[in-house]
Amino acid sequence: MLIRYGYEITLTCPQPTALVCLLSVHEDRAADIRIPETVFTTPNVPTSTYRDLFGNRCLRLVAPTGDLTIWGDATIEDDGKPDRSLPGARELPVSELPDDCLVYLMGSRYCETDRLSQIAWDMFGTVSPGWGRVQAICDFVHGHIQFDYMQARSTRTAFEAFHERVGVCRDFAHLAVALCRCLNIPARYINGHLGDIGIPVVDPMDFSAWIEVFLDGAWHAFDPRNNTPRIGRIIVARGRDAADIPLINSFGPHVLKAFRVWTYEVTELQQMQNVAEGAV
Repeated sequence: MLIRYGYEITLTCPQPTALVCLLSVHEDRAADIRIPETVFTTPNVPTSTYRDLFGNRCLRLVAPTGDLTIWGDATIEDDGKPDRSLPGARELPVSELPDDCLVYLMGSRYCETDRLSQIAWDMFGTVSPGWGRVQAICDFVHGHIQFDYMQARSTRTAFEAFHERVGVCRDFAHLAVALCRCLNIPARYINGHLGDIGIPVVDPMDFSAWIEVFLDGAWHAFDPRNNTPRIGRIIVARGRDAADIPLINSFGPHVLKAFRVWTYEVTELQQMQNVAEGAV
């Protein structure tokens, strides 16, 4: 299937402000792009890109005083299959993990393994290692936290989410990541697009957060917020937690004035029409 995705974000800055934005699809999906991403700013300002330590594509620019709109749009091909499930996937001993997995066992800004370690072992230490244990963690997080946009807080950590029992998708992801790491299972935080393909539309479209866990020599997607296989995940960025991969990192004060995200399936004909008309 073809999936069109994009965003329109408007910020207001009281003075010229440096920004680093992580909004483009991750390089590992580059071969699936069918209509390349078009990105522009209003007003038009110079931009440059670089790769961060985690391989994410970062856009650098300086926002002028006043309003700045960043707009991006692309179309990607997807196999149209739900997230795969591999119940037999095994945990690997730490001694056998690849070097680049070890950083995803450590505590990080929003995932306090030191404060959650005993809780994790008390709750999941007797669960059979492997896919089933990770799924048990996701089941717990899904049922433990109440999703509430109005209760979002940018400083909430995994430990706080565990006790407050409320949050948004990033809080579900942080808690699941932290609990996995406490059990010596490498886990990383994902930002990306996830449309309502194959399910009823419930919430306004937004960027989503989920996790990837290293089992049996490969990374696998788990989604503690939705906790059901979904179609059409489009990864934007990977990191230890949200501190590594904010959608917009502002080096100065700003106000979010407008925010719009779209992710939906299109046909070849629809796509050609949309491109010709410039419609979203």
